[in-house]
Amino acid sequence: MRRSLVESLYASPASLTIGAVTGVAVGLVNCTLSPSGPVRIVVALLCLVATLRVVSAIFFHRQLVRGTAVASRSWEVAYELGAWCYSGLLGLMAFVTLTGSPNPVTHMLSVSMATGYAGGISGRNAGRVQIAIGQVCLTLLPTALGLWLQGSTGYRVLAVAMIMMVLGLAEISSTIHRIVLQALIGKREKSLLAEKFKRLARFDSLTGLENRMAMQMRLREIFEHNHKRNDAVTILWMDIDRFKEINDSLGHIIGDQLLRNVAERLNEVVQERGRIARFGGDEFVIICPDMDRLTAAGLAQEIISYFSHAFDLGDNQLQVTASIGYAVAPQDGRDMDELMQHADLALYEAKRGGRNRATSFNWSFKERFNRLHEIETGLRRALDCGELKLLFQPIIDLESGRISACEALLRWDHPILGPVPPSEFIPIAEGMGMIESITAWVLRQACLAAASWPDDVRIAVNISPASLKSAELPANIIAVLLETGLPARRLELEVTESIFLDDSGQTNAILRDLQRIGLRLALDDFGTGYSSLAYLRSYRFDTLKIDQSFMAGVSANAEDRAIVRAIGSLARELAMDTVAEGIETADQLHHAQEAGFTDVQGYLFSRPIPLDKITGLIAAGPLQLGEHQWPGRPVRSRIV
Repeated sequence: MRRSLVESLYASPASLTIGAVTGVAVGLVNCTLSPSGPVRIVVALLCLVATLRVVSAIFFHRQLVRGTAVASRSWEVAYELGAWCYSGLLGLMAFVTLTGSPNPVTHMLSVSMATGYAGGISGRNAGRVQIAIGQVCLTLLPTALGLWLQGSTGYRVLAVAMIMMVLGLAEISSTIHRIVLQALIGKREKSLLAEKFKRLARFDSLTGLENRMAMQMRLREIFEHNHKRNDAVTILWMDIDRFKEINDSLGHIIGDQLLRNVAERLNEVVQERGRIARFGGDEFVIICPDMDRLTAAGLAQEIISYFSHAFDLGDNQLQVTASIGYAVAPQDGRDMDELMQHADLALYEAKRGGRNRATSFNWSFKERFNRLHEIETGLRRALDCGELKLLFQPIIDLESGRISACEALLRWDHPILGPVPPSEFIPIAEGMGMIESITAWVLRQACLAAASWPDDVRIAVNISPASLKSAELPANIIAVLLETGLPARRLELEVTESIFLDDSGQTNAILRDLQRIGLRLALDDFGTGYSSLAYLRSYRFDTLKIDQSFMAGVSANAEDRAIVRAIGSLARELAMDTVAEGIETADQLHHAQEAGFTDVQGYLFSRPIPLDKITGLIAAGPLQLGEHQWPGRPVRSRIV
C-alpha cells in the first residue's frame, strides 16, 4: 500500500508540470514588476526546483508505464524534498513580495498563487498526508506572515483567513488520505482474496501440489510448445496400493497424513526432473518434459524403491507400496488426452500385474481396453437382443449309466468379437453390476429346460460369488421355481471356494436360506482353493466336484491319483455325491470308478450341447460307459 501511495505522487506529471509552469510564470512577472534582489533570487531557485521536479516526475512516470518503476523510499524522499522546497519557495516569494514591494499587483499575484497552489496540493498529494500538510504550511504560513506585516486591516484579516485555511486544508488532506487508504486496503484485501482463490483453483489444499486443473493446463502448454518440435514428454501416473483399506481401517485423518507424506517423498525423489500434481484421491501425476522412456523407467523405479521405507504417522507405522504407469510422447500419444489415457492404462496393467511395480504403456493395452469397452457395451444389449444362450453338458451316474444331472453353461456370441468365453465376460458383468440380471436369466432358462426332463434329472447352475452377496437371491430363486414348476430338489447350485474368502456372514446366511428352500449345493473346483476341509466342516454340501486338473494327470501322476482316491474316500465318509470333471479318456473313467466317484462329466460322454440335443440324449436312456459321443479336447467352462 505504501508503494501504491508513493506511485500516486508521480501518477500525474501533467498536473505537476502545470503547477510548476504557473509558479515560474508568476515569479517572472513579479521579477518584472518588482526587480529587487531577494525576489530574483527566490524566483531563480523556484525555476530550478520546478525544472528538477518536472524532469524527475516524467522520468518516473515513464518507468511506471513500462512496469520497470520501483517505488522505493528514495523516490519518496526525493519527491518530499522537492515538494517542500517548491512550496517553501512559493511561500517565500509571497513573503518577500508582500514585504519588499509596494506594488499591489505583485501582492495579488503572489497571494493568489500561494492559496491556489495550497488548495490544489492538499488534494493531489493527500496520498502522503505529511507531504500535503507540509506543503500547505510552507506555502501559506509565510504568506500569512507577509500579509500581517503589511499592517493594514484588510491584509491582516486576510492573514487570519490564511491561517484558518491552513487548518481547513490540513483537515481536507487528512480526510482524503483516510479515504484513499481505505480504498487501497479494500483493493489489497480483494487482491489477496483473488490470489487465494486462484491458488485454491490451481493447488491441492491438502498436499500443496498442483491439482488436476493446473496439471492439465501445464500439459496443454507443453504440447502446444512441442507441437512442431516433437520433443519427448513423459507422464507417470501413480497411485497408492490399497489406500482405501488404509483409509477405511485407520480413518481419514491418517489417510490425509499419508497423502501429505507421499507428496513430500515424491518431491524429494523427483526434484527438478518434473512437476507433480495430485490428480485426485490417492492418484498422483508427474509431468516430465524432455524425458525419454529409459529415463522414465529409472525414475519410476526410484519412486517405488523410495516407498520401501515405512511411513511414520504418529502412533502408526505404515508399509506402503505404489504402482506406476507411464507413457511417453510422441510414441505413445500425440496429444494430451491420448497420453493421459495411455498412462492410465499402463497404471491399470501395473495393478493388474500384482501392484508395487511400474509398467510402460504398450499398444496391446489399448487393444485390450478397446475389447473390454466392446464387451461392456455389448453386455448391455446382450440380454435384450437374445445374444446369450445356454448349452448343457450331462453328468453321468456311474452306477446306472444314466444322466443324473445336466450342467447349464452360458455362452455369448458377440456380433463383432465372435464367441466370448464366460471366463472373460462374467467378471466384467460383475464389475458392471449386471451379474444379478444375467443370473436371473440363466436360472429361468435352465429351470424351464429342466421342467421338460424326467423327474430324476437335475439341473446344475454355477452361481457367481457376486450373486451370492445379494440378499434377494433366495426370493428370486423361489420366484423362478414357482414360475417354471420345477421342484427345488432338482435345482443344484454350484459354488466355488472363492465365495468364502470375503465372507462377512452374509454368505453363510444365504447358503442356509437356499438349503432351507430344498436346493442342492455343490462345491465346484474342489481342491484348488484354500482350507477346503474347513469349508466341508462348516458347510453342508450335497456334492463335491473335483477339479478337472486332477483328472487330467491321473493316468501319469501318482500324486494326482492319491488325491483323487482321498477325495473319493472323504466324500463317502461325509455321505456326499462326487463328480469327476474333465473325463475324456477311458483310463480317466477307470480311475474315477476306482476312486469311488458317484458321477462323471466330460467330453468322453458329451460336449456342451443345445437344449434339443440334450433332451434327446436324456431320452435315449442309459449310456454304455466306455463309449462316447462328440469326442474332443476339454475346454474349461464356467457360467454365472
